[in-house]
Amino acid sequence: MFSDAELSDDKFLCGKLHLWQPLKGYRAATDPVLLASACPAEAGQSVLDLGCGAGAAALCLGWRVPGLRLAGLELQPDYADLARRNATRNGIALDVAEGDLRNMPRDLRRDFDHVICNPPYYPPGGTPSPVASRALAMQVEAVPLGDWLAVAARRLRPGGWLTMIAGADALPDLLSALGTLGSASVLPLAPREGRAARRVILRARKGGRTPFRLLAPFVIHHGASHEGDRESYTPAANEILRMGGDLSAQFG
Repeated sequence: MFSDAELSDDKFLCGKLHLWQPLKGYRAATDPVLLASACPAEAGQSVLDLGCGAGAAALCLGWRVPGLRLAGLELQPDYADLARRNATRNGIALDVAEGDLRNMPRDLRRDFDHVICNPPYYPPGGTPSPVASRALAMQVEAVPLGDWLAVAARRLRPGGWLTMIAGADALPDLLSALGTLGSASVLPLAPREGRAARRVILRARKGGRTPFRLLAPFVIHHGASHEGDRESYTPAANEILRMGGDLSAQFG
């Protein structure tokens, strides 16, 4: 497990959450915040975070929507332990199980109202990180995206929602692997106005039958280029990333 000396104390949602993260290894940034903001969960519902890491996405969602029944699945025991510690620290109930999503722990083999996930989407063939945990977290070929979708569909109750963030280049694979998931909508995440989207948020419903929708891009930064050491978020992105706002309204 991570020792205190191996951890940084990081603020999320403008300090509304304080999360310990490894100084060396996979570190959450904006993706889990965006993912959590796009999930249409309501108080009293159940949510499973597949590959929860240190708990950033689940805890951001739990902060925005109090009263959820949150569960997480994490492959790496040190990250699972960290997610539990972060949940306790922030006063948000999160039940974290250790295991492989292709061999789901027995206590997670139940139906959920929502499944959220942020699977690895770094392309294969690059240089692996020298930090083993980070290399494993970003090993895109370890579990195909189709398997993530299939597992999510199995864990959803009829009418339940999947919310997933992924690289834009993975969209054809995601759409071809929807299976029992329908009513799919895709929100492109553009770094700046006029720039191609690098990431997408996919939302789909188990048994859904409404037509596919490609939504207008959500723009993260204003201006043509990055100016100095500033975040330069658009007002809409600032509301999500700093204030914990609700991105699910973008899906209609």
